[in-house]
Parts: sequence; C-alpha cells; structure tokens
Amino acid sequence: MARKIAADAPEAIATARFIRMSPTKARQVVDLIRGRHIDDARRVLAFTSKAATEPVAKVLESAVANAEHNRGLIADELMVVRTWVDEGPTLKRFRPRAMGRATRIRKRTCHISVVVGRPGLEGFVAPATEEDETEAPKKTTAKKTTAKKTTAKKTTAKKTTKKKTEEGES
Repeated sequence: MARKIAADAPEAIATARFIRMSPTKARQVVDLIRGRHIDDARRVLAFTSKAATEPVAKVLESAVANAEHNRGLIADELMVVRTWVDEGPTLKRFRPRAMGRATRIRKRTCHISVVVGRPGLEGFVAPATEEDETEAPKKTTAKKTTAKKTTAKKTTAKKTTKKKTEEGES
C-alpha cells in the first residue's frame, strides 16, 4: 500500500518496516495522531502508554526531518496528513504442548508509514467548507428518500392484495 508523493507536493513521507509488533496494536496508536498538528501529535504520543508509541514517534520525527531537509518545509506548519500500518511478514514458530503436540506461534510484523504536510495546499485534505455543508443535507435527504421507497414498496404490496380481493368480489 506504499503511495508515492508527487515531487512538487508539500508533503514528506517516512516508513519503518519490519517492526516486531502486531499491526492492530500499531494502528491503535497511529489512529490517535492522524490529522493532528505535529506538536499535538508529539504530545499525544508522549502521554500514551502503549508499546507502539515508540516506533510511531520515531517515524513521525523522521517524516518531519524529511520534510525539513528534503522538501524545505517549516516544521511548525506541518500536520500529519496520512498514516497507515501495513502487515509485514509473519514469523512462524512452534511451542511444544502436552502429549507430544505443538501449537503454532505467530510473531507478527508491521510497516508503519507517516505522511506530513502543510495544510491548505495541493495534496492536502482541506477542512469542511460551506460547499461541503450544502452537499451534506442532500446526502441525508437521499438516504431518507431511500427509506421512504422501501416503506412505499411494502404499502404497495398490501394495496395490491386489497385490489385483488376487491376484484375477486366484484
């Protein structure tokens, strides 16, 4: 799921591969910093008591350093644009059990990716605007009309049975 960043985009990426941690545990921490300002993300990671905070913090710092050094961006203006955790190869081990049996132990690995960028520029998801707010009610009305259609079908089915009985009587 590695995504390339355009050469002119005001973003920088950093990845840490083959981290010896379950991807689901790393995703819990990554979800906490997605969409936050860099300073806010650092604070959240500093006060989160999960084992995944250490590798995620390292990747975040690496992404900020890449943005400053490679892209010439100012660190104070950066936000966490995208973050994701992919599953890496699983190391399969065996543990001896009773009566000569063995069970499989799966030692999972993951790849952590963090993209930082400047808000309000190309390639960055902008916050909701007035145009988005006008579109939102349209979406909700579409859902309501769908619900009405289903109820209309049910009532139509009942009416047709009444019509059939009326036609049969006359």
